[in-house]
Amino acid sequence: MKGLATRGLLATGFLSLAGGVGLGLVRLGWNVPVLASRSLSEHGPLMVCGFLGTLICLERAVALGTWWAFAAPLATATGALALGLGVGGAWPMTTGSGVLVAIFLAIGRRQPSLFVGTMAIGAVAWFVGNVLWLGGAALHRVVFWWLAFLVLTIAGERLELNRVLRPSRFVRASFVVAIAIVCAGAVVGGIWPEAGLRVLGAGLLLLALWLARYDVARRTVRQQRLTRFMAIALLGGYVWLAIGGTVAVVAAPAAPGLVYDALLHSVFLGFVMSMVFAHAPVILPAVGGAPARVPPALLRAGRRAPRVDDGPPDWRSHRRSWSHPRMERPPDRACVPSVRRVDSDQHPPA
Repeated sequence: MKGLATRGLLATGFLSLAGGVGLGLVRLGWNVPVLASRSLSEHGPLMVCGFLGTLICLERAVALGTWWAFAAPLATATGALALGLGVGGAWPMTTGSGVLVAIFLAIGRRQPSLFVGTMAIGAVAWFVGNVLWLGGAALHRVVFWWLAFLVLTIAGERLELNRVLRPSRFVRASFVVAIAIVCAGAVVGGIWPEAGLRVLGAGLLLLALWLARYDVARRTVRQQRLTRFMAIALLGGYVWLAIGGTVAVVAAPAAPGLVYDALLHSVFLGFVMSMVFAHAPVILPAVGGAPARVPPALLRAGRRAPRVDDGPPDWRSHRRSWSHPRMERPPDRACVPSVRRVDSDQHPPA
């Protein structure tokens, strides 16, 4: 029963993704009759809160393993459906982001660390942005809080996986500096939009350089098949994050327009979706409880051997949560973590 409910929430997230992509096509001038009467302003909330927010909340609820944590993905999925039906979805999505903050507080008590704190700050940024949205703030003021939420969540995850490299004090300190600048940019942007956007862009650029230099993907890109495919996607995503940061620093597009769209889609589409595609073979089986298969054509870019890949192992055989305090090393994960342990001899980290 729990598995069916989890898959239902996951399906709702992907339904939100379909609606968001459809509205994006309408913005580009495509004729999508079923969405002709919808407001184009729903594109961002459906993609960020409805799809990515539900996916992150669902994964964290599964990882924590407590009944109340599932209120987060249930609320965001409800908000996505309400938004699709045209009856508003800000209230349930704000509630879901608030529950996500509580989830990270619970995880932090179990496993206090810099990477958990980073992701908790990201959840707070999402909650703040949703509160502003609920209060009637313009979406082009809210969206940079949502951007901080996703960037900090991904950065925290990559820092966690980076533990296998035993980062030095300097590496950790430089990470904290980049994250602090991102947070400062989101806060300052609420008062002085252009100045805050330049600060935010500087933080994004520094974080992209940190990830490109210190992330474990630099090593796993030398591996084969699925692991190499994931690493290539990760490194490509860091390039997009650097592009978004550069656009923010140089142009500071605080109002909607072509440059504003270029900035947002460099981060949301280029960076965030690269993370999602890179780790879909891990996160979907972990959350949905069914093994995923990757088309061989996608794997050929990350393979050295000419054999057809059989896909990842059956993740259903791994039952331990990543957050278990006795776990010796972090597993592979997506932009949100895999909730099942992955043995190193089956699937090296990406």
